[in-house]
Amino acid sequence: MIPLILLPPSEGKADGGDGPPWAPATLFDPDLDGRRAQVMAALVRAMSSSARRRSELLGVKGEALAAATARNLGLPTGPTRPAIERYAGVLYQALDARSLRAPQRRRLEAQVRIVSGLWGVVAPGDPIPDYKLKMGAALPRLGRLATWWRPALTAALAPEVAGRVVWDLLPNEHRNAWAPCVTPGDPDAPRRLISVRFHDEVVGAGGTTRLVTVSHWNKLLKGELVRHVLARQLVEVGDLVDFEHPLGYRYDPDLTRVADGGIRIAASFVRPAPASVARLEA
Repeated sequence: MIPLILLPPSEGKADGGDGPPWAPATLFDPDLDGRRAQVMAALVRAMSSSARRRSELLGVKGEALAAATARNLGLPTGPTRPAIERYAGVLYQALDARSLRAPQRRRLEAQVRIVSGLWGVVAPGDPIPDYKLKMGAALPRLGRLATWWRPALTAALAPEVAGRVVWDLLPNEHRNAWAPCVTPGDPDAPRRLISVRFHDEVVGAGGTTRLVTVSHWNKLLKGELVRHVLARQLVEVGDLVDFEHPLGYRYDPDLTRVADGGIRIAASFVRPAPASVARLEA
């Protein structure tokens, strides 16, 4: 069985590119092109609004707002580069697609889909221009993008996820942009829908321990996990026992949760506190 990996885009993006401007029928699922054009047009129109409104929409101020406005105004004619090269944030740095060997690069293109507020969903090799827009943004006339995209993305991803093991590495705002079937036995349902959580073990007063959900390193950890899934073609959550992140996170089956008749699985990784490691090694 071939896994499918769902990723978010990144705030950080490489600029420039040597590809021609975006055109219909150049990205994953051309049936989404009409909606892509609508979002692009609404975003470009929004760039003529006041600085305050643009700042609220894009989440940046000052020089960063001016730069983001210029990028968005240039969307219709801007040069493109493959999505896997355009997105340059922490997750994509950890994934480091350029260092993958040829077989894994082919798997990357076939098995990874990137869920985007502007494009809906793209494949790693799809050519896209530089831009600034979050899935959680609300564009005039369209409303909040996660809600606006949901029917179209659900339909576009349905044949991709049906019967497959899906590694859902999306943050909540992107996960809200599609509604997979989770009815056991339904041919449109994924076989398994695996999300992941990372925790740090923290030692408190009196030597008691508690788990704290990781936020700062979350994207870095997911990038390393994508490499592992592509290399091993993982389709069983139990096989995560072979994954150990360089920062010390290990799969913990006792914290893993199962729902919807076994379709949804929330896998947990834990990094033991230094004191716990010392006790284990003693």
